[in-house]
Amino acid sequence: MNWYAHPESRSFILRRFLPRLAICSLVWEVAQLPLYTLWAELRLEHIAWVAHCTAGDVLIGMAALLLALILNGAGERANWPVNRIVMWMIAAAVAYTMWSERINLAQGNWAYSAWMPVLPGIGVGLSPLLQWVVVPLAAWSWARRQIP
Repeated sequence: MNWYAHPESRSFILRRFLPRLAICSLVWEVAQLPLYTLWAELRLEHIAWVAHCTAGDVLIGMAALLLALILNGAGERANWPVNRIVMWMIAAAVAYTMWSERINLAQGNWAYSAWMPVLPGIGVGLSPLLQWVVVPLAAWSWARRQIP
């Protein structure tokens, strides 16, 4: 059976992983604000921008996790190939973020401040890419830590 047919798998995703992913994403989004130009003109509506970005992060993380579960043929949570799932989840999220950052930078939806380290050749900031290594690992570890 597939992961979605197992209540413990759904429970882990919906009650444990995603809420922790949201918290970790919010912390990351706030911490990386100085790396974007909106930091220099910080206004009240930027709070909504951080909330919007955090919600988007949760959607990216959920989509990446679902893709990883499908690619690994995950069934019952106790039998998940955890390392492969986490690696696929990170790879999918990083790949999407590279594409998204390039598109949004080109369209002028946001811009990097002088503090953002940018990867040569691809013109994408290091922080948004590192986010999809650090945040999923932290959320996954936190979600698993409290399981008996």
